[in-house]
Order: sequence, then C-alpha cells, then structure tokens
Amino acid sequence: LKIKVPFKTNDITDKKDMPMSWLCTPYRLPEHVMQPEPDYFTATFDKSKTDFFLIEDKETFFPPSTRNRIVYYILSRCPYSKEDKDKKGIKRLLNNGTYAAAFPLHDSRYWTRSRDAKCESERYALYKYWARFSRFYKEQPLNLIRKYYGEKIGIYFAWLGFYTEMLTYAAVVGLLCFIYGVASFDENVWRCSFSPPSVTLFLEFWKRRQARLEYEWDLVDMEEEQQQLQLRPEYETKCTHRRLNRVTQEMEPYLPLTSKCARSVLSGATVLFWISLIIASIIGVIAYRLAVFAAFASIMKDSPTNKLDVVGSLITPQLATSVTASCINFVIIMILNFLYERVAIKITDMEVPKTHVEYENKLTVKMFLFQFVNYYSSCFYVAFFKGKFVGYPGDYAYMFGKWRNEECEPGGCLIELTTQLVIVMVGKQVWGNIQELVYIWRNISSRLCFAVIQFGFITLFVASFPLAPLLALMNNILEVRVDAWKFTTQFRRPVAAKVHNIGAWNEILNMIAVFSVVTNAFIVSFTSDMIPRLVYKYAYHQGNESTMEGYINNSLSVFNISKYRDYRYPPGHEKQYTHTMQFWHILAAKLAFIIIMEHVVFVVKFFVAWLIPDVPSDVKARIKRERYLIQEYLHNYELEKLKIQLSQNGPNIEQCTCPATAATPVKMEVFSDCLS
Repeated sequence: LKIKVPFKTNDITDKKDMPMSWLCTPYRLPEHVMQPEPDYFTATFDKSKTDFFLIEDKETFFPPSTRNRIVYYILSRCPYSKEDKDKKGIKRLLNNGTYAAAFPLHDSRYWTRSRDAKCESERYALYKYWARFSRFYKEQPLNLIRKYYGEKIGIYFAWLGFYTEMLTYAAVVGLLCFIYGVASFDENVWRCSFSPPSVTLFLEFWKRRQARLEYEWDLVDMEEEQQQLQLRPEYETKCTHRRLNRVTQEMEPYLPLTSKCARSVLSGATVLFWISLIIASIIGVIAYRLAVFAAFASIMKDSPTNKLDVVGSLITPQLATSVTASCINFVIIMILNFLYERVAIKITDMEVPKTHVEYENKLTVKMFLFQFVNYYSSCFYVAFFKGKFVGYPGDYAYMFGKWRNEECEPGGCLIELTTQLVIVMVGKQVWGNIQELVYIWRNISSRLCFAVIQFGFITLFVASFPLAPLLALMNNILEVRVDAWKFTTQFRRPVAAKVHNIGAWNEILNMIAVFSVVTNAFIVSFTSDMIPRLVYKYAYHQGNESTMEGYINNSLSVFNISKYRDYRYPPGHEKQYTHTMQFWHILAAKLAFIIIMEHVVFVVKFFVAWLIPDVPSDVKARIKRERYLIQEYLHNYELEKLKIQLSQNGPNIEQCTCPATAATPVKMEVFSDCLS
C-alpha cells in the first residue's frame, strides 16, 4: 500500500499570510473542524523501521481512512479455500452471494456525539458543519473529509468546490453580458461571452490547487506506486497465465495479447453501436421536426390562438416544434444514458483492466465519449447544421426526398439553440437532483461525469446563452450540500481509496477548453447574425452614418411575389437566384473572424498556461526537500543501526549466524505485505 507517515517536522517556513484575509472570515469554519494537520516530511512506512518514524500513539497512528483501506486490502486478497488457491477475496464472495455486502462502519450517529469520549465523532462534525444546506456559503473541511472518507472522495469534493467557486465569477460576467445585451438590443451588433482564456485560468488554478493537495495529502508519486503494486483482485483471479515481471523479478498474472485485442475490439464495437443509436435517434428527432412543422402550421392556421395578438405572436410552428422536439430529445437522452451506464461497466469489466487506475480511466473514456455525443449532438445540429442546407424558393432541398429541410427563424437559429440548451441542461440537472432524492447511488466517476458534462454546456455554447454559468452555479451550490448530506447521513461509509487527482477527467477538461474556442467562434460567425450585421453596418449601410437602419430589408432576397432570408439576385437579373457579392463578402468576414479569433484566443490561452506554473514554487521546494531528507535520514539510520549491531556483537561477529533469515517464510503474510 506504500503508506506515507511523518519522520521529521517541516523546517521550511510557511508564507500563507495574505493581505485582507479578514474578508474571508465569514466563510471560514472553526479550526477544530478544518483540522489543519501538522506539517511533516513523510516517507513510506516500513514495519522494520518503526523507530525511524514519529510515532506518538500506535493505536491512533493511522487515520480512519487508512485503517479501513488496510482492512479492505487484506479482505480482497485473503484466500478462503485451501483446495483452490484462486478462491480468494471478498469481492468473489460478494458476487456469489456468500455475503450481501462488505463495508466499513460509521464512527457514530450523525445527529449526536458518540458516548465514548475517545471517539472523535467525525461523522457528527461533518454533518454539523458540512452537510447542512445552511452552511452553503462556508468552506469545506477537506482535511476532515479526507481523514474520514479517504483521498478519492476528498479530491472529488475539492474539485467540485473549486469549480463552484470559479463559477461565481463566470456567472457574474455572464449576467452582465446578458443585461448589456438586453439593454442595447436594438443597436448592439457585438456578442458578449465568457472568454475561453478564462476557462484556461480555471484549469491552471485547479492544477496548482491539486498540486498543493497532492503534497499535503502525501499523494506525490502515488500513480507509479498504484500502477506497480495495486493489481485488481479481479485481474489476478481471471488471468490464469503467469510471467516474470522484469522489475520485481516475481511471477505475476497477465492477459495474453490475443485475448486483450479481442476484448478491446468487442468493447469498441459495443461503444460504436451505442453511439450509432444516438445518431439514429437524432435523425429520428429531425424527421419529427420536419413532419410536425407542417402539421403545427396547418393546425394553428385555424386555431383560436391566432386571434389573440399576444399569444399568437409567441406560439409559432417553429417554436412549438422546437420545444416539443427538445423535450422528446431529452427523454431519449435520459433513456439511452440510463441503459449505457450499465453497459459501460459490463464491457469495462470484460476488458479486465490490470490496475484500479486503468479501470477508472477506461470507464471514464467510455462514459464521456457516449455522453458527449448523447448530450451535445442535438445542440450541434441546431448550431451548425439546421438552416444551412435549405435551398431557395423553387429549388428547396429535401430530406429523404420527402421532407423539406428545416429553416431557421428569420432572426437565425440562435434562439432555438438557446431553447435546446436550456431544456437539455436544466432538464439534466433537475433529473439528476430527482435521482439524488430517491437515493440512487452514483459512484465518484459518475458524479464527475455529471459535472464535466455541465462544464461542457457552459463552455461550448456560452456564446448563445451567457446565463448558463449562473444556472450551473445555482445547481452546484445545491449539489455540494446534497452530496455531503447523502454521504454523511444516507450512504454506507465507502471503502477509502487513494488517488492523486481526478484522473482522465483532467485531460477531458483540457480537451473541452480547446474545443470551446472552435465552437464559440463558429456560433458567433455562423449561428448568430453578428457578422452580417457588422458587414452591413460598416460596408452596406444607408446614408453617410454607420447605422443598422434598413438591415432587415437588406438581408432579404426577392422571389416573384415574396421575399425570403438570403443574399441572392432577384428574378430577371442575369445571375438570378445565385449568391450576391454581399453573400461572399459576409462569408469571407465569417471565415476571417473564425481564423483571427481562434488564433488570438489560442495564443492567449497557451500563453496563460505557460505563464502560470502547474506546481506552486513553495510546493516544489518542499517536495525536493522531502526527497533529499528521505535519502539522508535513511542513510544515517542504516549507518547507526549497523554501528549498534557491530558494537553489540563485538569479537564474536565472525561466529554470528542469521537464524531469522533461515526461518523467514517464502510467502509473507498479507498484512505484513501491505505495510512493508
């Protein structure tokens, strides 16, 4: 397990005093709740060197999360049959129904302190200061969470809290943009959005926060230890082949290459099949839009609502079709997501990943790849495809040769994109909260996936809906406390797990940040009418002043007895119904805007990422100091130990034998193995 324990007090001065720190006082928790740990240098625990470490009380030396991790390590590898050595581990007993469940117990009732004075009543402290919604404005007791639940859950709540904190700034910017847009609706041609470089700031600051947690929680270099030592019990059980490990020089189980390839191909084919189901459902929803649009138009033509000026002006075939299609699409998304979650776990189990980290990463990629297509495909259709392949009167384009392709509203597809985004995003959040209320258990990976999908909504499409960060902020304030309440009061105490970061989600967040630059550039250029308005204002305006007067008529083309939204020559012209020079001017401006915006934003983004170090300088110094002291102290410790042995043996050293070595068993006990 490579448990790290203190061996020397940190001798590097701490410079945490910040100016005007008193402003944060209302948000602070009492010190006995935050439980700031004494600052020590730590090293991997070795049972044969107990006097090397700073052990004050052997009974409470390991924190609760470490103790339950040790017990689970033993249970997961302990054989229970002398005849069959493969019959080992608590998971196998759980799978065959021998036991119903196996989990560590909570330390006390959550609503009152333990009667035992020696019990710290950590669960009670978590409930009182963390799991109540009235504490929503307070900081989280991350050290206490880590001590009670383990590093994995601690890292999750650290990330969720940091993400929610950064959403506060994004929500303020988005709200100001929304107010500015409403106030200057008639004359404003510019779009205001939450800049992608701001997303880079969030990611860079999180890396620094994560690096500090890695050091404070003794998670530095943890990934290598995890990969080398913590084979999954399922892997050890299912892999019957053995080979020599070149590093440890011990025989270890392995999965043959042919079997691994076959499992990977089957897994990939399954994922592609489910993604194709999503695409098929999107095509079905598009067909629904096309078929129902005409039906709505004909019904509403004779509907009494057309006599009501206010209602009739709001209820249009386009709006009715958009809302109903979005609702149907949301229901399909939820159904497919519910089914795929179980399929993803099954096919990941089938692949038999070697380590816990590999298992989590494979499951993460499968879940996100599916949910990315599932949640975002309808928004991508509305933003980038709807209304782009329509044709013009007399030469319309048809889907399957039957239904005329959808057109956007006269003002563009931006309103419909916002409608789709709000229904899917808000509906997803409401459905997630309903699931929480009915006590459906979601593991940490699923919870992170839920938050990352939300992060995608507020970054990929923020140009169309600046209030998205505000909605996400309100949801996350509730989410943090609901999750805390459920972990503290409703769920069994989970087995502690040790991870050094949020795993593959870090790379996924970076990918979304890069992709958001492209999507927002295309939304501003092709989905909104910002570029056509700018081109008209500065190149085709009427009169001597640059105004928007006459823009609507300028954006319409003539067809016999009517007008339609496009830039084409009128009938009778030698180039009738072909695109005008203004169309190509606007297209060139759109492409130029995309190229310039992408390059400028990418330069700023990567400059910001380069400018802000991933690891704070004081943390780097502490890590280097710790590694140096480990080598020095261990060398001195072994040297002193050898001197003591030589002084005790005296002149009889040549006659000394080593019976302890001869008596050492070939196979160490599981408990000794997990500590040494």
